[in-house]
Amino acid sequence: MAMVSGHVAAPVESVWAELADGWGYSAWVVGTIKIRAVDPAWPREGSKLHHAVGAWPLMLQDETEVTVCEDHQRLVLQARGWPFGEATVDVRVFADGDGARVEMREEPVTGPGAWLHNPVLDKVGHWRLVEMLARFTQVVEGRRVPDRAKA
Repeated sequence: MAMVSGHVAAPVESVWAELADGWGYSAWVVGTIKIRAVDPAWPREGSKLHHAVGAWPLMLQDETEVTVCEDHQRLVLQARGWPFGEATVDVRVFADGDGARVEMREEPVTGPGAWLHNPVLDKVGHWRLVEMLARFTQVVEGRRVPDRAKA
């Protein structure tokens, strides 16, 4: 399992607002090309966002489902990207001084990522989370040009 943690210079409410905006995931989730649809109940348990992953022309369409939602505190997702497999992504948010601390954990649970577990894949998973947290922080702190296309 890979895990990263970092400070976001924004209140917990702003961090949660970004997590609750399913249309925004392609701005910070590494590998997600676009969001195709978001269930109206997102991020309630059982709701899904439908995404495309990969790189053209090898795009795969799949979905991510919320398995745990604790408002303003925790969001657990079952991310699917077959044939690559599935991963559990656990995002936790804590008040931290003048902002928030965000922890992201990701663990492959099925498919090649789970079958081929080794130190090299752990490093790749860690790098992916480091990049995701950096992008997420930039989005929440408002350091990006709005470019969301609701596909």
